[in-house]
Amino acid sequence: MNNLPDFSPYLSDFTGVGPRIGVVMSHGFTGSPHSVRPWAEYLASAGFAVRLPLLPGHGTTWQDMATRSWREWHRAVDDAYLELASDCDYVFATGLSMGGTLALRIAATRPVAGTVVVNPGLVLDDPRAVIVGALKYIVKTTPAIANDILKPDQDEGAYSRTPVAAAHELKKMYRDTAALLPRISTPVRVFRSTVDNVVSNASLELLRARVQAPVDVSYLSNSHHVATLDNDAPEIFEGTVEFIQKTMAALTGHVTSLAKDDADEQA
Repeated sequence: MNNLPDFSPYLSDFTGVGPRIGVVMSHGFTGSPHSVRPWAEYLASAGFAVRLPLLPGHGTTWQDMATRSWREWHRAVDDAYLELASDCDYVFATGLSMGGTLALRIAATRPVAGTVVVNPGLVLDDPRAVIVGALKYIVKTTPAIANDILKPDQDEGAYSRTPVAAAHELKKMYRDTAALLPRISTPVRVFRSTVDNVVSNASLELLRARVQAPVDVSYLSNSHHVATLDNDAPEIFEGTVEFIQKTMAALTGHVTSLAKDDADEQA
């Protein structure tokens, strides 16, 4: 049996009923679609069109990632959004960790129906972040904080080293995205692990302070940072579908986009 992480992008077409709904997704920093693939597959099974790209510099080598700009990461997700928007009536943005940052950025710059983020980053807490712009010329990599997962035998497929140049790009993206948060005008659902060894509560506090649209937070008591591969993953998956259906009900007056088989059973 092959248990190696799957770095490939994921996509599915709309199979629901009613308005065509798409979900653009993003994985996290130094990771790959593997970390959120079960989430993507669950949303696809609910009938939604899904686009989950592999971000540039990810799923290859840290040396490749060190040459990439944060704007390339954003462009990959934005292109996926535009692909969905051309074929769907409504698009939701979702993401894990830095992928949550990118989802929030899409929500601030594109007309999304709503946003779901899991342990999103907006603040780089490492004390070295103050000098990371200069540090990247001295130190090429630092040990990665990967596989922060409570559930045994899980591997998110992240790099074992973090390129410092990429960390500098992350810092710039955090700062730029934080400034855009007041532009978000549609609901945001946050899933936040009570124990997270990668992203501190400062990011959630900043999100709550700057986003003027409704922000609903659900706390995960049995998962660490990569919660989409952890014990509370079912709560995230089911909660995302519930959020989409609730948001759509408010927009259209009825619950929509159940998978065809489920819709037939409920008819």
